[in-house]
Amino acid sequence: MNAQHHRPLACILCRSAEVEEFLDLGETALANQFLRADEINGHEAKYPLRIGFCNACGHVQLTDSVPPGEMFDNYLYISSASDTLKHHLWELSDLLVRRYGLGTQDLVIDIGCNDGTLLKGFQRHGVRALGVDPAQNLAVFTDGTGIERCTRLFTSASAKDIVARWGHASLITATNTFPHIQNLADFIDGLKTALKPGGVFVIEAHYLLDIIEQVAFDTIYHEHVSYWALGPMKRLFEEHGMTIVDAERVPLHHGQLRVHIQRQGEGTVQPSVERILLAEKAAGLEKLSTYTQFAERAKKIKHDLHATLRSLADRGERVAGYGAPAKGNTLLGFLGIGPELLPYIVDKSPLKQGLYTPGTHIPVVRPERLLADQPDYVLLLAWNFVDEIVAQQAEYQKRGGKFMVPVPEVRVL
Repeated sequence: MNAQHHRPLACILCRSAEVEEFLDLGETALANQFLRADEINGHEAKYPLRIGFCNACGHVQLTDSVPPGEMFDNYLYISSASDTLKHHLWELSDLLVRRYGLGTQDLVIDIGCNDGTLLKGFQRHGVRALGVDPAQNLAVFTDGTGIERCTRLFTSASAKDIVARWGHASLITATNTFPHIQNLADFIDGLKTALKPGGVFVIEAHYLLDIIEQVAFDTIYHEHVSYWALGPMKRLFEEHGMTIVDAERVPLHHGQLRVHIQRQGEGTVQPSVERILLAEKAAGLEKLSTYTQFAERAKKIKHDLHATLRSLADRGERVAGYGAPAKGNTLLGFLGIGPELLPYIVDKSPLKQGLYTPGTHIPVVRPERLLADQPDYVLLLAWNFVDEIVAQQAEYQKRGGKFMVPVPEVRVL
């Protein structure tokens, strides 16, 4: 275990000490820290991966944290590796430009801009585009595109520098980034600094209700400090002088929450907000028992999937993995699955090919390996893109190959 991790004494939202752990996924390596061949026998830092429920405000969060620089300064996930995600992000840019009447004089800031996929969508409309992301290795993806970049974490301090250099933003977006934030008050101070009057902050993030319903325990990893429901999020922003004016569930990644936020008094709250809050209450998101039941279902998946893979291996049937997302590394680590049960994983991202999964040390190779090798089964670690993967690998399935999905229960397609 790395000594630099620390265990928060309180809820990061309300500061209560009443955070009760409900699932321990063990000590795992950082989910996006893939290894070179010469690193797999060296020291590899591992950290506790535990999740808890705040009995005071209902927020769900990790009970241990890791310094952001260890996770984000060198980052191997890129949005453009998925056609589904690229299409979704460009549709989002179109929707927001229309809704807020954005034009050539408007600045859009994307926090956690990654390879610039969303900003390239905004750029098609002539909007000024600025990406904020601490990952040094991803900066190359926006070189020469006309998209400007601030290679830092977004904080209250960096927000002041951003305004001094680029001006105030009409729109700030954070897709799959807001759950990473450890210092929420400082982050929101940065938003209020960077947004111009009447400006909007739009979040897309995995949604706690979908995680619970799908038993998507593999969404839990160290980068994701928070697991957001709308109720705790509403409380957070209201405490900092901002209002959630609209919210909707979107199907990407098998379930996300999209939220629009403005300063108090600047927007009209839509009926969708109350509808989602009522649905969360009906689903029991305010009760600890909901999460203890989730933990039991996760443990059953662990048992069933491990037993299935072991049975296939005993029968001499071969299994490969598809997709090397961070969520897959949580699953592999929790189950203790290594190269003896899953000899290799294929992935479209060139940044991951030739590397080994953190903690479990399974080699990552090009997707062409599936047809060359034709394993009997493919375990879909990137199950949130199941339709895209199955369509891309139609020839593998036509030859008799079978796809296996791990959640919400182990099943073969």
